[in-house]
Amino acid sequence: MKYLSAQNRKGNSFVILLLIFFFLGIAQSAVSQTKSPVLQYVVSMPNPENHYFHVELYCSGWQEETIDFKMPNWMPGYYQLMYYSKAVENFAAKSDNKNIAVKKGNENSWQIKTPKNKPFTLSYDVKADKQFVANSYLDASHAYIIPNSLFVYINEHLNTPVSVKFEGIKKGFKIATGLDPITGKTNEFTAPDFDILYDCPLLIGDLEELPSFKVNGIEHRFIGYKIGDFDKVKFMDNLKKVVESAVAIIGDIPYKQYTFIGIGPGQGGIEHLNNTTVSFDGSDLDKPEAMNRMMSFLAHEYFHHYNVKRIRPFELGPFDYDKGSKTNLLWVSEGLSVYYEYLIVKRAGLISEQTLFQNLESGINAFENSQGRAFQSLTQASFETWSDGPFGKQGENAAKSISYYDKGPAVGLVLDFAIRKATQNQKSLDDVMRLLYWQYYKKLQRGFTDAEFQESCENIAGCSLNSIFEYVYTTKTIDYNSYLQYAGLQLNEKLDTVSNSRKFSFQILESANDNQRKILRSWLEQ
Repeated sequence: MKYLSAQNRKGNSFVILLLIFFFLGIAQSAVSQTKSPVLQYVVSMPNPENHYFHVELYCSGWQEETIDFKMPNWMPGYYQLMYYSKAVENFAAKSDNKNIAVKKGNENSWQIKTPKNKPFTLSYDVKADKQFVANSYLDASHAYIIPNSLFVYINEHLNTPVSVKFEGIKKGFKIATGLDPITGKTNEFTAPDFDILYDCPLLIGDLEELPSFKVNGIEHRFIGYKIGDFDKVKFMDNLKKVVESAVAIIGDIPYKQYTFIGIGPGQGGIEHLNNTTVSFDGSDLDKPEAMNRMMSFLAHEYFHHYNVKRIRPFELGPFDYDKGSKTNLLWVSEGLSVYYEYLIVKRAGLISEQTLFQNLESGINAFENSQGRAFQSLTQASFETWSDGPFGKQGENAAKSISYYDKGPAVGLVLDFAIRKATQNQKSLDDVMRLLYWQYYKKLQRGFTDAEFQESCENIAGCSLNSIFEYVYTTKTIDYNSYLQYAGLQLNEKLDTVSNSRKFSFQILESANDNQRKILRSWLEQ
């Protein structure tokens, strides 16, 4: 080892310090140049009775010379183009209190020439006067916000974190949402990216929250606007049983908290990763039939957080917020969710065996009396829902289409029994759903293709299921009884002379053997 003199050590130390400061300067410059852009939305409602939201977007840290801001054309969960930009007015941009030129692109885009290394602000108004689960709505008493209809995005920066602040919220009003609140802030929320922002609607108003419950240590809430008078203790007890029954199918709870958000009277619900927004009116829930329907409805929307949000077709993520994300597999995402909503409430002990059969009969009757069953397959119905609508074509063209809400659960039924028979009742469609969840969502972190769904079913069954999937890809008539008899069931058909339609009903065969009864019990109670 060679030693330096004291003088040489001093000289070298000075040079080393200069080099350190030099490289620190370069590093700091690089950090400043690669600093993540900031997007902060501020929403106000100065005159809510006029149905207008005012939105401001504060932008900083941008290096691009021009930026194209876009408003989504749809929201995942509702497979129709909504063209949310049509409600946008007074779009403007400023920096240092000076106007920035805004160039209108197509109907849902605005191009901004950004000031170099300077923050700037966008502002615009959004009209919200249509009450529907897929539309934002605002009046003097409450606000319902579909983020896709309020917040513009930048296509190349969908992964950028974002914050949202609400100003002028009336005293006593609450905000219900799946977004994470910002610690230490009031009425401010954050999302790690735009997919999460768009997945978390908000309800603002004089909201009523029912006592929450826990399943496997995870809190589940119900909060809503004008939810009505009913037995709320019984309601939440039933809802807990629904959640427990659904969780038992998959065996995992993938969220930190779940919120059911009742947006007021109406129709429809839309699913999300840790919440669902549902049209809700509890005034009739003292009637058993109404309570059964509501629990079935909530079971459907809740099960969607597994089936479509996590157990998802390959095309449903990353989302194309501009053109929509089309898939052949909505019969799985929606149709099998209908099938499972019926099983969930039955296994939860909330409905009778007879009610379960009646629920399944309703879809089979609708499908089998549809002329469209000879013209459109399940995969076609899934893909063409963007033009046909979720329940098929309407009006004079109705005879050329079907609804995957009707045929989907019918195919799910025969698929379930085919798997149970092939595995001597050791496996079922439940095992397929678990496989898809753990293999594609958890392990591969992606969706599955058409072929991979059939492959998963056949892996569980241990045999080919081509005969079942002919009912998916073609218009071949479903041979229900070939599969129902595995569980000692039979589907009877008769002609209703009043409506001139076919009526189908389930029957338990008295001649069923022990193996058939075992499959039936397992299906009903698993």
